[in-house]
Amino acid sequence: MAAFWQQRGRRQENGGLGSVIDGLGSVFDVLLANARLVLGVSGAAVLAIATLAVKRLIDRATSPRDEGDPKAEQKSLEDSWQDLTLIKTTPKPPKKQRREDLSEPLLSPARPQVPGEAPDPRSSSAPLGAPQVKPSPLRCLTLQEKLLSHSSQLAVPEIQASLVPQLARSICTQLQNFLRSKFPELPFGRLFLSGALLDGLEVLAAEHIHLMLPMVLDAGLWSLISGEDTVVRNPQYWMIKRIDLGYFPRGCSPWDRFIVGRYLSSSVLNETLHKLLVASINWPAIGGLLGCAIHPVVASRELKLEVKHDQLDLSITLFPVVEMEGKVLLAVPPEGLVENLWLESFYRAEVSRVKELDAGDSGARQLCLRIMNGVCKSQPSLHKLGGSPVTHIILQLSDTASDWAEESLADRFQQVLEELVASLEKGVLPSYFNPKINLFSGLLEEEIDEMGFVLYRAISEPEVLLK
Repeated sequence: MAAFWQQRGRRQENGGLGSVIDGLGSVFDVLLANARLVLGVSGAAVLAIATLAVKRLIDRATSPRDEGDPKAEQKSLEDSWQDLTLIKTTPKPPKKQRREDLSEPLLSPARPQVPGEAPDPRSSSAPLGAPQVKPSPLRCLTLQEKLLSHSSQLAVPEIQASLVPQLARSICTQLQNFLRSKFPELPFGRLFLSGALLDGLEVLAAEHIHLMLPMVLDAGLWSLISGEDTVVRNPQYWMIKRIDLGYFPRGCSPWDRFIVGRYLSSSVLNETLHKLLVASINWPAIGGLLGCAIHPVVASRELKLEVKHDQLDLSITLFPVVEMEGKVLLAVPPEGLVENLWLESFYRAEVSRVKELDAGDSGARQLCLRIMNGVCKSQPSLHKLGGSPVTHIILQLSDTASDWAEESLADRFQQVLEELVASLEKGVLPSYFNPKINLFSGLLEEEIDEMGFVLYRAISEPEVLLK
């Protein structure tokens, strides 16, 4: 009876272990079938060898052996150790390199060669005939290279450069026709466009353009009086006086309707044109014809139109302009009670002089001016410094610095910054065309201090302005 239960127990153990082994075998088969897809060729080889060794261990553990043979157990153990040695000696796939390992040397220090000993080929850092790859050193751009690179990024988008003048000229034609029909007695000249975009000095975006409205005055009925001789004591402004009223009474000139105290009033003229733009012109109809929306700015002291197009937003400012005695005067009176003053504009002379100088020596003045305009446009604290002040600095430097070739752009750019800082420290920037005029007279002290601080920091590191 005891022998029966012993034999039955042995059969149950063999049956249970056999089922487990069969299950493991099926799992190994599945792993081997998919190992190449998951682990690659080398990983599959390692798994196959390890599986084979484990199977051998299991087969020896479950196979019947002769209980009378004392060497059978010893032989089985030796075979098992051989299989385990097979697993250990199997080459492992290369370990994925960690980021912190990149700083460690890949080769061990070379062993000093014994005299007379043949060199070890394994000690060479690269195989014979392999090309030597030299790491390229990091290249630091100079200020000259950074300026030239930055200038290529200042171009106005092509769609704006072509669409803005076309759209502004169409509005100009509509306004010209309306003025002729509304005021046929007033000798307005032909409207024309003006601004940095047309002169190739606009940067980043074409957001505004000027519309100039010439006024034809009879030189025998009008004369100019400098602002220095008026209560404002400002040479940048002028007054246009009506003369010879005894021989040519009021009404002889069509512009007499805008006289205040015998002076042609820029304020009265602007108020008349402002009412015309806001209330008399059918801008929705004109905008529908041109494929845009046009709105006059009601609250502005300037004669301004806001144009919204599918591809851009544009601001157009209308300036009545009088040209007398070689001067260009705009109807831009200063804030305050004085309403008869006209602002002298040097824009046309500035652009003409800069282009003339560049044409004479193939200089980079216009390029330097465009870069500085881009800096002032991108820096909110420098907005009021762009345009005329920078242009007058460049013109003044042109009288002392003769080398304006493109190769000297970095030196001239640095010099412009230094001259601007020096002028801001004094709070005075004389006009190139009239040294009596201070181009900083319209700036607040806080604005001058802020601009001077920004540019002073940039003198030691001009690259910060190009970011």
